Amino acid sequence: MTESLESLQRSFNRALRVEGKADRTLVIYGQSVRYLARWLVENDQRADLDNLTRENVLAWFESLRGRGLTDGTIKTRWRGLRRFTGWLVAEGIVDKDPLVGIKVKNPVPPPVPVLDDADLKKLIAACKGTHFRDRRDMAMVRLLLDCGLRVSELTGITLDDLDLDAETVVVTGKGSRVRAAYFGAKTGQALDRYLRERSKHRHASLGALFLGERGPFSTDGVRERLQVRAQMAGIDGRMNPHRFRHTNAHDFLLAGGQERDLKRLMGWRSDAMLDRYGASGADIRARESVKRLRRGDRV
Repeated sequence: MTESLESLQRSFNRALRVEGKADRTLVIYGQSVRYLARWLVENDQRADLDNLTRENVLAWFESLRGRGLTDGTIKTRWRGLRRFTGWLVAEGIVDKDPLVGIKVKNPVPPPVPVLDDADLKKLIAACKGTHFRDRRDMAMVRLLLDCGLRVSELTGITLDDLDLDAETVVVTGKGSRVRAAYFGAKTGQALDRYLRERSKHRHASLGALFLGERGPFSTDGVRERLQVRAQMAGIDGRMNPHRFRHTNAHDFLLAGGQERDLKRLMGWRSDAMLDRYGASGADIRARESVKRLRRGDRV
């Protein structure tokens, strides 16, 4: 009997941590291995290395499609599993990657939702107030809007990362990559007001910039507060931190910002993200170009 997939996954996780992969990445990659192992057991097979075969993986993917999972979810499972088998080869655990040559359909990305000025004004109005939560939520909303941060980057900010005079904050993104983000005067004012209230908080001695009742504010806490403020503002639909990131990229490109600059500001390593985030702005720019040209009106 060969080594179990569960045991190998634990070693795989340790290797990912050495590479500096984010906890969320470990979870996603780990799900691919665990879900395949579960499927093998449900189909009367041992969840071990011997059964990590091309045929079994293809049958597992087919079962996922049969359950109605989206192309995007299946692609995510595939990426995690392929990363795992690549590690097996690199470690000399197997001689050949059993998944080489398998192709998985690329999902068609849905339109990226962006926040318009009317909704943003309502959301900001819903955060007005002088209490700690009001000041904190206002600062978070404005920082997300100005900087287009990931929620994990927002909650990872420390007091030492913030420079109000330079209107700059240092954030740590995916792969532990550090970059600077820049905000405007209104965001600086919101942060200054929040810091004064923060100084009275019972956890004020902690290093984290954003605090909750029990200490450093969590990513789930940010999501919950944004939804609460959106409901107070009467904004329909699900409000989440990533909508600010999309909106920031959309506005930057629409204003004539350079794609290379946006890639640096967002902490992206792949040009594919420019296509993903820039699609909404590209559609508007194309429409405006057609209006200016008015080719048919010239003849």
